[in-house]
Amino acid sequence: MIYTEIKEDLFEVPDHYYLAHCINGNYTLGAGIARSFADRMNMRYHLVSQYPIKAGEQYKYIGKALLVGRVFNLVTKAFHYNKPTYESLRSALNDMHDQCEELGIKYLAMPKIGCGLDRLDWSKVGVMIREIFSDLDIEILVCYI
Repeated sequence: MIYTEIKEDLFEVPDHYYLAHCINGNYTLGAGIARSFADRMNMRYHLVSQYPIKAGEQYKYIGKALLVGRVFNLVTKAFHYNKPTYESLRSALNDMHDQCEELGIKYLAMPKIGCGLDRLDWSKVGVMIREIFSDLDIEILVCYI
């Protein structure tokens, strides 16, 4: 694994990178970088179409990485007003790891996931990412602005 943190706009990375970010279980995508994914890629529509949820099932995909095109949507909480746990983020990262391995994904870019509006500690999350992906032949680019 090659791991790099770089001051760069996530949406400016080359197209061979898969992108990742955190979302809630009812696909609100109303703030932070999730809003940018919604606005730029119509992500809410694609999520609802590919991963439908019924009323009361906001917990259905917590701990999962929902792949839409070249974007991993890591579901780490049920509602936008909840905060994720390190456990829910770890589960979603593990799911993304398994999909990267299965699909042969070699390039992954993400913001400092879980650490903006969700307020997790980046010193812990960064270590978690490096631990989980350490066995893969993958380049991980963490973008911040």
